[in-house]
Amino acid sequence: MKVDVIVIGGGPAGLMASIAAAEAGAKVMLMDKGKRLGQKLAISGGGRCNVTNRMPVDELIKHLPGNGKFLYSALSNFDNESIIQYFEELGIPVKEEDRGRMFPVSDSANTVVNALLDELTRLEVTMKTSTRVQRVLHNDESVQGVLLENGEKIEARKVILASGGKSVPKTGSTGDGYVWAKECGHTITELYPTEVPLTSDEAFIKKKSLQGLSLGDVALTAWTPKKKAIKTHRWDMIFTHLGISGPAALRLSQYIVKALKKYNADYITMTIDLFPDDDEQGLKERLLEVSKKEPKKSLRNVWKSFVPERYLLFLLDRINLDEKTTYHQLPKQKLRELTKLLKAFPVKINGTLSIEKAFITGGGVSLKEVNPKTMASKKMDGLYFCGEILDIHGYTGGYNITAAFVTGHTAGIDAAMGCLE
Repeated sequence: MKVDVIVIGGGPAGLMASIAAAEAGAKVMLMDKGKRLGQKLAISGGGRCNVTNRMPVDELIKHLPGNGKFLYSALSNFDNESIIQYFEELGIPVKEEDRGRMFPVSDSANTVVNALLDELTRLEVTMKTSTRVQRVLHNDESVQGVLLENGEKIEARKVILASGGKSVPKTGSTGDGYVWAKECGHTITELYPTEVPLTSDEAFIKKKSLQGLSLGDVALTAWTPKKKAIKTHRWDMIFTHLGISGPAALRLSQYIVKALKKYNADYITMTIDLFPDDDEQGLKERLLEVSKKEPKKSLRNVWKSFVPERYLLFLLDRINLDEKTTYHQLPKQKLRELTKLLKAFPVKINGTLSIEKAFITGGGVSLKEVNPKTMASKKMDGLYFCGEILDIHGYTGGYNITAAFVTGHTAGIDAAMGCLE
């Protein structure tokens, strides 16, 4: 069997690459080892599918700290606004939520997946599921097609690898594409987990003292062993039975992973600032002011109105201050200690969950070996890359899926044009 373009991987990048190539006139075959296409897309955004983020392109790039600048060329032809327009033309209206996140009005990822599958059908793309690729066929200069595990050979002029990273393996992302890329002469940069929950051996974590407690709009800061700030992220967090999770922690995870390795450290200290908009002095005055208004009430009852009660009791115990203490009984030193903890409660982070438990894989096919304007390999004619297999990663919030759609669209268009020429 022979086609123009083979796309390996049925995630957001592979779906978009297949559609773009077919729209450009190529005969396309999309294959995936899973039983269904779009599995990762179907669970994205908590099952709602955060299709993109509406931030200006320069801001969008800043939210792709893993080599996001590589995408400037591709974004000049197909950007986040193009993604929004594309889905609305498919009959999937989208809405904007906090921080520029864009979701389908239906609040269902399945509507997005089904629309893309319908488009693949309309464009007569051959879709092969439960199909395992053994290797990419090639000679010294160019790709020839693929060899399937059942022994079948499928010839193609172009092969697009959209097989994902190593995160969320239940969706089929098990790192197969890295092997094929290496066999075609490509370098794979070190792989590591990003957007992943943090772990800690702190006694209060092991005792599950705060498990399940959420803190909203906090600032989490990672510090070097010499107490220099590495990075701060402000958003929500939650204490877990293993450490800390939630958007702020997930965004900080890649910096902690890198710092642990860089400093060869057993742990990296992270601080929690419950009141990012207040300095210590201002916060201390606020605490005093509310307690002074009700001097006969216990500090627990006075302060729980703006410090989550469970967290407050935990911190009061931490500084050995009786929760029944009143304003008149409050030692100034204890107030200073509490204020410091509210502004910078330290947690020793010893690592993260595994790369398989991460939302996104850091590292991948070296970008030095990929043309940013086309996503074509500089090592092997006819080979393309798109999506998470590339050494590109961003924060959660629609940034990674944007990178997947953009690189997929770019790769698909160029692969098709190459065939038509």
